[in-house]
Amino acid sequence: MFKKIEAFLNKHLVPFAHKVDKQKHLSAVKKSMVAMTPLIMIGSLCLIPEAIPNLIGQNNPISQFIINNLDTIYLPFTYGMGMMSLYVAAAIAYNLGNSYNMNIPGCLSMGIIAFLLVTLYNDPETGALSTTYLSTKGLSMGIIAPMLAVELYRWCLKKKFTIKMPEGVPDFVSSSFEMIPVSLIVIGSFLAFRLFTLNVLNCMPPEILTPILAPLIGSMDNPFGFLFLQFLSCLLFFFGIHPSVLSPITSPISNQFLAENQAAHMMGQALPHFYTGGMISPFANFTGTGVTVGLVIWCLRSRSKAQKSVGRVSLVPTLFGINEPILFGAPIVLNPIFFIPYVFGGAILGSIPAFMMHYGLLNKSWFSPPYVGVFLEGFLATGDWMAIVANLIQLVGSILIWYPFFKLFEKEELKKEKETKESSSAISAEDEALLDDLDLDF
Repeated sequence: MFKKIEAFLNKHLVPFAHKVDKQKHLSAVKKSMVAMTPLIMIGSLCLIPEAIPNLIGQNNPISQFIINNLDTIYLPFTYGMGMMSLYVAAAIAYNLGNSYNMNIPGCLSMGIIAFLLVTLYNDPETGALSTTYLSTKGLSMGIIAPMLAVELYRWCLKKKFTIKMPEGVPDFVSSSFEMIPVSLIVIGSFLAFRLFTLNVLNCMPPEILTPILAPLIGSMDNPFGFLFLQFLSCLLFFFGIHPSVLSPITSPISNQFLAENQAAHMMGQALPHFYTGGMISPFANFTGTGVTVGLVIWCLRSRSKAQKSVGRVSLVPTLFGINEPILFGAPIVLNPIFFIPYVFGGAILGSIPAFMMHYGLLNKSWFSPPYVGVFLEGFLATGDWMAIVANLIQLVGSILIWYPFFKLFEKEELKKEKETKESSSAISAEDEALLDDLDLDF
């Protein structure tokens, strides 16, 4: 059966994937996301020590050291993933500008200023500059803003809205003057967009999705609604938009439902709600958004050196529900081959516990546990050993769903690695032949 699926995907999906890979904007996003892999991996690893005191007790000397130095341990995460959108914006401006053979410093400056204009704001309570949207919460603007800025720059060049300096003027001076009209147009456009969203929509640009999605998410407290929410989360993350953009809507609802479940539990009544804070991390995001543990396992067994390395680095974070290393390392983000298993498969797998709760096979959650790792977290959230069974079903399902898509992806990766190796060998052979022709004697 898997052979037939693989043949079907090879015939219909691979050609589409190649076309997507050649599209300049999508290629720029993909390259930029992959470039973030080191920051994501190191930042993710720095979150794991937080779970250790919960596992070995807070009075342990190791736990005390971690608790006392947690702010310092978090620094790679804070300055890495905590400013991810800014780095992505710069990388996209660079990669897109490079694909057009444009002035890279100009593209970088326009891409970054465009992003900052639609994300930074002063906190009304403290008056300090808020960096909320420099993190993955602002990733949507981190992708869109630099693309539009570079395209506006390119349009200005085509229409000759630039200042041309006389011949003999140094290039760096000429390039600076060329950017003056471009800067006015780019900065003016993004400033106008910010003013529009603040005064007409009453929100910051990254929050535009919030009023659109609020009515939908308000009715999520049933298994099918939960399935839709999982689909939406995976869909957003596939396109590089962190699902946390939904949190201003989802968090108040899930926390309210959790409090009502806790009150019912204390009174010995049936728990009323599916969608609680204790449902997300242990079940919906089991091993990370989209239940990607299956892909990590196949990467570990891969014949591709690159994918095996990604699997090794992703394994430990995955056990604590952190899957950014595999999302951006494989990558899953904007990879057409992985769209079906991640978006559709992830939504279904993440919703299995909700359906088990609906049919009375698993207790609803009444506790939102701290990070303690997979399997144990679900048990603590529900007080039910069936939580471990639910997680095992998700694990097996993830392995099965990812298999045919990974084999197809692995085939493409092995082909690329072979071509790279042959190219390197050919260059080495040419160098040797050149040295032989020189007939040098030492």
